[in-house]
Amino acid sequence: MVSELLFGESCAIVDSSTNHWIKVKCKYDGYEGWCQDNHLTETDQAVYDEEKGLTRKWVTEIAYNGHPMYVPMGSSLMQMKRGIASLKENLVCYNGKIWNPFKAKKNKKSVRRLAFSFLNTPYLWGGKTVFGTDCSGYTQTVFRFLNVPLLRDAWQQATQGSLIDSLENASFGDLAFFDNTDGKITHVGILLNDHKIIHASGKVREDKIDNEGIINLETHQHTHRLKVIKRNF
Repeated sequence: MVSELLFGESCAIVDSSTNHWIKVKCKYDGYEGWCQDNHLTETDQAVYDEEKGLTRKWVTEIAYNGHPMYVPMGSSLMQMKRGIASLKENLVCYNGKIWNPFKAKKNKKSVRRLAFSFLNTPYLWGGKTVFGTDCSGYTQTVFRFLNVPLLRDAWQQATQGSLIDSLENASFGDLAFFDNTDGKITHVGILLNDHKIIHASGKVREDKIDNEGIINLETHQHTHRLKVIKRNF
């Protein structure tokens, strides 16, 4: 698994020549991957282009064609009219609150609240939910709630934002990137200050950081080598 499309996310078909499998391109980050054809439902251009709100609870109950359905935090919900939205022949019903990323405050309180919602979430390669996430899926999802679009992989995210020249000059919410012995960026986390970081490694966890890299709080060993720090808001 390379990534996930959560409920309500828009994607475009790239290749449908293989039986029951469709290659799609995610509208949000341009990432491509294969999924089964029965995981998708057709919609019109207006819904595809719509700026959707996000579900904020760990699990949100909606009604899909009259039946209960549970979607994870970060799922997309289109604009509802009297609690009802239409996806061609399919009906989505929900009367609760929807997080509006376009009105979200990009401050320390909001970032902390969102980042720590994932604390102890198990690591899952390609995941981006509170039930399993990888490092870049974690940062992408947190920042999506703040209307700060990040690309999907850590090395891609490292090309975004403005460069911070040192850990001492970093601020809460900056992204720290880490490389392997070949110099390739393979990991990312969210800085809490100049000596703490929250990131997905085994699970979403809080660890120490210094100019060399991440220090595991349990083993007291360096686990990731610091490469660069970027600021996105």
